Amino acid sequence: MKLTVFTDYGLRVLVYLASRPGHRATVAEIAGAFGVKVNHLAKVVHHLGRCGWIETVRGQGGGLVLARPADEIGLGDVVRDTEGPARPAECFAAGGSDCPIVPCCGLRGALAEAARAFHATLDQYTLADITRNRDELSVALHLRPRAAAAGAAS
Repeated sequence: MKLTVFTDYGLRVLVYLASRPGHRATVAEIAGAFGVKVNHLAKVVHHLGRCGWIETVRGQGGGLVLARPADEIGLGDVVRDTEGPARPAECFAAGGSDCPIVPCCGLRGALAEAARAFHATLDQYTLADITRNRDELSVALHLRPRAAAAGAAS
């Protein structure tokens, strides 16, 4: 199953915030770290805030923080919130399908099973599970120089 760019960016925002606990990040800061456009990320951040995954604080000293601890943020839940209902093929569309074999198609059942398995796997992981390597993430995101990260690991 392929995630949309919207979901990809949403997960990146959450990873960034989890890798820097206690730090308020800005949309511009996160966009710069990932090399993505601020306006695209702003839409994602707005959605994550509406869904309760992050808190946004406006004004001086404001920024973005996780709305709850990383170990309480399930990846499956985030993906469901950002992707919407699983629609691995046109025949899963809410309005129906023009495909003539829908009533007798065996592929639809196999794809539905695959989508359930995909989400079940993601449900086994939290944001904390995928961000335990904060030092490496800090280096990869240029939040901390390599030498500082190597010294912290010693």
